[in-house]
Amino acid sequence: MPDADEVAAAIARNARDLRTARGWSLDALASRSGVSKGMLVQIEQARTNPSIGTLCRLADAHGVTLARLVELSDAASVRVVGPDEVIRLWTDEADSFGDLLVGVDRVEHVELWRWTLGPGVVHESEPHLDGTREMMAVLAGTLTLGVEDATYEVPAGGAVLYDGDRDHSYANRHDEPLDLVLVVIQPTSGDDTPVSHTG
Repeated sequence: MPDADEVAAAIARNARDLRTARGWSLDALASRSGVSKGMLVQIEQARTNPSIGTLCRLADAHGVTLARLVELSDAASVRVVGPDEVIRLWTDEADSFGDLLVGVDRVEHVELWRWTLGPGVVHESEPHLDGTREMMAVLAGTLTLGVEDATYEVPAGGAVLYDGDRDHSYANRHDEPLDLVLVVIQPTSGDDTPVSHTG
């Protein structure tokens, strides 16, 4: 897995490239993303490790997947992501984590994630862009998925498909770690309309 400095340098490079390709000033990007100009400067100079929420807002403003923003190298027609290249974007004190494995921006924005949640951990997610769908496969443990006011139990070996454009949460209500794979499928906007990401 890349170290934090390598990830920060990749984010800095990609953030600068995306902004300059669009001809946006830092002020314009701050206005579009809701991320302060000061934070954008720190990100583009690799002086900070931004939160997943900040990265999502930045990717949304550019209309790209989170994977594009954290990409360590230029994309190719075939991209093998080795275990040492996986980007860990979320952790907590219970040894839970969210790893962004790979993503693509073509007809739709698609992201492939691996999540591990420690016992008792709940990860809340705001609604994404209208039309977003999410799929999960539970590898170990039992997922308690919340979508709006309803909850659903998904055991190991099971899977679930749901609308990601509603309030939703992933929870581990049990004593053993929860390990799952998540796919986020977001419609493209066709313009500069922001897209949303898990997080």
